[in-house]
Amino acid sequence: MQNKSISRITQNRLFWPLVILILITIYNVLFTNGFTKIEIKEGHLYGMIIDIINRASSLMIISMGMTLVVATKGIDISVGSVAAISGAVAASIVGGNVSGVPQHPYWFAVLVALLVSSLMGLWNGLLVSRLGIQPIIATLILLVAGRGIAQLITEGQIITVYYKPYSYLGNGFLLGLPFSIFLALLIFFILTITLKNTAYGLFLQATGINPKASKFVGINIKNIILSVYIISGFCAGVAGLIISSIIKCADSNNAGLNIELDAILSVALGGNSLNGGKFSLAGSLLGALIVQSITTSMYAKGVSPEVLPVVKAIVVVIICIIQSEQTRYFMRSLFAKGGQLSNE
Repeated sequence: MQNKSISRITQNRLFWPLVILILITIYNVLFTNGFTKIEIKEGHLYGMIIDIINRASSLMIISMGMTLVVATKGIDISVGSVAAISGAVAASIVGGNVSGVPQHPYWFAVLVALLVSSLMGLWNGLLVSRLGIQPIIATLILLVAGRGIAQLITEGQIITVYYKPYSYLGNGFLLGLPFSIFLALLIFFILTITLKNTAYGLFLQATGINPKASKFVGINIKNIILSVYIISGFCAGVAGLIISSIIKCADSNNAGLNIELDAILSVALGGNSLNGGKFSLAGSLLGALIVQSITTSMYAKGVSPEVLPVVKAIVVVIICIIQSEQTRYFMRSLFAKGGQLSNE
């Protein structure tokens, strides 16, 4: 009975991502100086843990959009470029007036940036769902062209925004915690409620599990695929606003650079299959926290940005081995043998 309970727990999709996150946290507590130190300044919390949560929020948002795309057996490698476009649009509309007076209202800049980002997602979705182009090729087009578009929007300049409310999305606080994490949680709850309480979530999973069968039962899989790319573009747009807000400027070359790889990694580390089908947004959130924890820990250890990808790759390989089906099978066999011995 006890072994069945343990087996049920270990087979939960969130079990292994949670174990990995706990192990990384324990490592940081033991070996990273000042990891648990949290200070209160002017009613706001500061510290390495808060930094991880804050920096992970944009990755979490992109990962949620990526999760839905992956659930349909797709992939969206253009999210980093879309994030750069979103920041470029918002900064260009608000303007770089050194007096801090915006050229246009901030809410208008946010609205236009999210609209443009969603249109970028619509473009990807049309290529995949209507023209039948392979997702990685379709989104590769925007990955390559996206930063050029962002450069055209900013006319090749880094636009620094002096309007103070612009930095609130990435640097502001609510109830003592970074505002960006509330934004990530808001998107998580909206998506979760939508997916759980409407037929959309069921249709989405069915499309990923068996597109042909889904088509035969009347599901419009083209529209389902189109919708997930629009959501992915929207999420990338929100993340782009946060990233631009953190650095208070539009940096078309570096904003969101390689974040698509971290997003895919977060989805995979969260226990989601890249073959589509069933998915877990909560798992992707844990995956994003794992990726950001590794990144922050490496920087705290003095690992240079040039070496960081190598170290991160080694850690990720270890995590993937731990999470692999073979390892899970070995663990289940171990518990089963333990149960037999105790019964004997």
